[in-house]
Amino acid sequence: MPFAPIVLVPGFWLGAWAWDEVADLLRADGHIVSAITLPGLDGAAGADRDSVTFDDHVAAICDAATSAAAPVVLAVHSGAGAPGYAASDRIADRIARMVYVDSGPATGPLDPDFAGDEWALPPWDELDENLDGISEAQLETFRERAVPEPASAIRGAAALENEARFDIPSIVICTSFPSDVIKAAVAEGQNWIAGLAELRDVTYVDLPTSHWPMWSRPQDIADILAEQAVAAGRHPESDRRSGTP
Repeated sequence: MPFAPIVLVPGFWLGAWAWDEVADLLRADGHIVSAITLPGLDGAAGADRDSVTFDDHVAAICDAATSAAAPVVLAVHSGAGAPGYAASDRIADRIARMVYVDSGPATGPLDPDFAGDEWALPPWDELDENLDGISEAQLETFRERAVPEPASAIRGAAALENEARFDIPSIVICTSFPSDVIKAAVAEGQNWIAGLAELRDVTYVDLPTSHWPMWSRPQDIADILAEQAVAAGRHPESDRRSGTP
């Protein structure tokens, strides 16, 4: 049975390395997986994050998806939900499934009033995120490898114009908050997840754990992604959207 390729995009402060354990589990089962580091987050000494734009992040995701041999399962974590949703608008025909990992399809800037050129990883006691299930060693690695988030990723947004994105089957993996809280946020029109009100095929999966489930529950995340890759390989909705028999 063919599998759809899987593209993994990490959230704020992270590079492709954040997905290593999940990617290894998927590859061990025969899946084609690529994890990407968004522009400005590679940790290179002296990197110029000031010049990185939101569109650069969108373009990097689009490049990863269009480079695959078939329409992909695109998994976006945390803050990557914003450029990920913009990518689904731009290349709907190359995305078989969207998977939002403790994330959502933002329809505007995550924080249009953010002040500064970048946002460094805050101290743990100032970070308003769920750390349940993450080991001290994992937290230490995170702290050591974290890269300040370019301001444009926080303040930026893209025009959304292609309604084909509405028909991409989308899975929301709810880890920090249960799905009923997420649904309430959608009903309130909260920007970071407002795109869920537009989508026609949304499945919520409750997986109580940290905001970084690729570390706290890697096997569960791998299993969900593998299921989506198999389903996309069996029923390529992207082919139907593009008119391919």
